[in-house]
Amino acid sequence: MRERVHPEDVTSFRQVMERAAQEGRDFTFECRLRMPDGRVKYLYVVAHAIRNDTTDVKFVGAVMDVTAIRLAELELHKTRTALAHVMRVTSLGELTASIAHEVNQPLGAVVTNAEACLCWLDRENPNLNAVHASVEMILRDGNRAGEIIRRVRALAVKTDTQLVPLNLNEVVSEAVAFVQHELLSAGVSLRTELATALPLILADKVQLQQVILNLVINGIEAMHAITDRARELVIRSEQNEAQQVQVTVTDCGVGFSEENAQRLFDAFFTTKSSGMGRGRIWAASNGAQGAVIRFTLPVHQMVVL
Repeated sequence: MRERVHPEDVTSFRQVMERAAQEGRDFTFECRLRMPDGRVKYLYVVAHAIRNDTTDVKFVGAVMDVTAIRLAELELHKTRTALAHVMRVTSLGELTASIAHEVNQPLGAVVTNAEACLCWLDRENPNLNAVHASVEMILRDGNRAGEIIRRVRALAVKTDTQLVPLNLNEVVSEAVAFVQHELLSAGVSLRTELATALPLILADKVQLQQVILNLVINGIEAMHAITDRARELVIRSEQNEAQQVQVTVTDCGVGFSEENAQRLFDAFFTTKSSGMGRGRIWAASNGAQGAVIRFTLPVHQMVVL
């Protein structure tokens, strides 16, 4: 069996075997085997330690072939990744005007500052200090445009989930930048109430931005038909009693019934005329006006060495 253990699992397999021999205690582990025909099998092993009068230890156990389960999990992960990519690309299509507006702002500033730079250089006595300042502004706005494009590419590229420590407020601010045009066009005012000194969270940045974008777009669409009150969307971040970081998105739109509030947690259910739904998160009515959507995120646990 040792000879057939998958190269990536050899080290962990050896450690388990050595620890079992030294400590003589029950153990479980999972590893992959490379079969002679090239196939890979996933095995789950359970062993129980039995001691006799001479203090020798024997192990009685069972080996389960869990290949079908693991392969099904891998396929499910691929499907979820593909679906998340489709959702991100769909959202980007809806945000085209905002993205164009975000990119055009720094590019317009670059052109203006470049023209000013030429004017300062074409003078009989060139103002080099003004030229230097203009060039610095060109660099600043060029980098800003590049950062916007980088964020758009991150949302569009199909990638696996990457859980990393993140500053939630920074993620919210970046996501909100994408929807400024939609907010303005719909006559919606956005208020952010982001708590200071929040602990870092452990999440996938692209997926988290996708969630925030979806909730904001849903809130904007929910207020399209509202004419008797101000259209306001509120995004709030805080640390709740369970010491998790919590995000709340509140709108004053059409809301939903108690029946629909329960079904919002069903996959692909939506009260919109189009869309994939809001996902498996907490939902509540905002009194008689609108909806309150909440989700929590795990805090990143720092490891002290």
